[in-house]
Amino acid sequence: MSSHAVRLEAAGAAVTVVSAERAVTAWTGRYAGPWWNAAEVSPESVCAGPLVTASVDRSAYDDLAFAVTQAPHTSTTYARERMLVAGDVSTGVVRAVTSGSGLAYRSEPSAGSLTVIGRRAEDVATATARLAREVVRGVLLRDGWSVLHASAVVQDGRVILTLGGKGAGKTTTAVALAHRYRLGLLANDRVFVRPAGNGGVDVLPWPAAAAVGLGLLDALGWFDVARERLEAGEELHPTQKQQVTEALLAGSRTPLWEGGKELKAQIFPDQFSRWFGLALATRGQAAALVFPRVEADAVPAVEDRGRVLEDGDFMSGATEDRYPDVLGLVRVDGGGAPEARRDVARRLAGLPHHDVVLGHDPAANADLLAKVAGCA
Repeated sequence: MSSHAVRLEAAGAAVTVVSAERAVTAWTGRYAGPWWNAAEVSPESVCAGPLVTASVDRSAYDDLAFAVTQAPHTSTTYARERMLVAGDVSTGVVRAVTSGSGLAYRSEPSAGSLTVIGRRAEDVATATARLAREVVRGVLLRDGWSVLHASAVVQDGRVILTLGGKGAGKTTTAVALAHRYRLGLLANDRVFVRPAGNGGVDVLPWPAAAAVGLGLLDALGWFDVARERLEAGEELHPTQKQQVTEALLAGSRTPLWEGGKELKAQIFPDQFSRWFGLALATRGQAAALVFPRVEADAVPAVEDRGRVLEDGDFMSGATEDRYPDVLGLVRVDGGGAPEARRDVARRLAGLPHHDVVLGHDPAANADLLAKVAGCA
């Protein structure tokens, strides 16, 4: 049986995904895309380095799942479902199973080897892409990078970082600037950062799907594009709620809410470029920090809240517990070493800081942001 392979690379950190299912490697490739220089390679050329092998095989899944349940094991919550884990990193081999999604895993951290086996192709593809990203994250963090909860755009190598918690406007800020001023979109929710030799801070993207509300899609002029693509048979990320897909197909631009939370379109990284014409940037150096807040009827304006970078702006073990590192892929704190975060924070503190209030007009928001951040 022929195999397919895709290699991801970012700042010297790399992982190769191999599978007999082209859909699996293709999913990983589109998820990382140009952000992490995803490229198809010959499976025969894979001889070293971190490797993720993925297969859709019900019988092999049953065998590995049975082996986990018959061995001494623990239980944890992983990706919001129960995972049984046999062994630990110190033993050299970790086996695990999440029966709800029909996935089993075998990890050898010291050898840089991970096997993912599942019952359904889409579940295998989704898990493989996420875990390949975790492998790269581990290499980067052990090489001195940290993770900031921020969106980012790039102009001529200068990175504008937008920071804040959920609902602060990170994605709104990034896509509005990238769309209106043709800047490179580096990330919509997280970035890797590391002190640079010239005294600055280097920034890398964190590949992830982006959540964009129906109102913002409409305001950016992207709603009809998304609708046409869906009508033609293309799909958005599977984490998207069915109500959002139905609204897009029906032409309903009214924001959707469930339990006080807005339901949004979940856009694959590659769809930003293929559907909406945005360029995806691969790296840059931090030049300014923006701290937004969003009010529905606000006129975009500069504020003076005195917001500065805080410990909570870094992703850490406490904020990354959705995917505990039971498979030994990262092996350090999920946000980076404390000393690395402190050095980054000290350097970023010396850059221009901008507190802003934004409304629901992307063009007006982008114009203000470009002015204060020096992008206009």
